[in-house]
Amino acid sequence: MFGLSELAIILIVVIAVLAAKKLPELTRSAGKSARILKAEARAMKDEERTPADERRAPRVIQGETVKPGDTGTGTGTSRD
Repeated sequence: MFGLSELAIILIVVIAVLAAKKLPELTRSAGKSARILKAEARAMKDEERTPADERRAPRVIQGETVKPGDTGTGTGTSRD
């Protein structure tokens, strides 16, 4: 009879054969995720090295405040 390791290998092969169409997409998204993670880690290290007095102020993005009761009609007023 088959042992646990043989069954695991057979299962991996079956999954690889059945999922062959999705593998390129999955590896591409995994690569993008790894690049983003690497860039964020590098940014955090750079931020730690920069003295506090030389750090830039955060950017302020102008926007619209949305209240919890707003219906989203775009008029900016609540119908209460």
